[in-house]
Amino acid sequence: MLTVPDKKVPTQDQAIAAMLLKAEVEAFNTAYSAALDEQRLSDWAELFTPDGFYIIISRENHDRGLPVGLIYCENQGMIRDRAFALEKTAMFAPRYLRHMVGNVAVEPEDADGLIVARANYVVFQVLFDRPDATIHQVGRYEDVFQRTPGGLRLKKRVCVYDSLLIDNALCIPV
Repeated sequence: MLTVPDKKVPTQDQAIAAMLLKAEVEAFNTAYSAALDEQRLSDWAELFTPDGFYIIISRENHDRGLPVGLIYCENQGMIRDRAFALEKTAMFAPRYLRHMVGNVAVEPEDADGLIVARANYVVFQVLFDRPDATIHQVGRYEDVFQRTPGGLRLKKRVCVYDSLLIDNALCIPV
């Protein structure tokens, strides 16, 4: 006989709070995606806290606890430097990107205003000299958000990609 473990049923107020928090995280991810898709990288950098951590890492390295990533930024200063370099100095073929973010799961906010969340992402890419869209990267975000007076900011975003082959032109962050 199948037994179901006792699971505490949330109150109506708790359920509403959880839905509102999830909607807030989803709205953040929409703004985050728009900044990258429109290549507003300075705006993207401002979505992080001053001590914000950002990494794009393979699933293999992540699962083995290896810290090597394609992009590795330990704070907002490093994130701003990357945005500046991409906007002002980097040379790469023109492209359009489209981020699709879904299956968002959010844990309740803790007493310090930290929110742990997870979402899946797919990034499509269209190069100006090719007529078709391709899948640029597929993976998941493992996030820690910090509530600030200006709204949610990323304290930590780990982008764990599943793709076995990576385009040699990972120009724009995911």
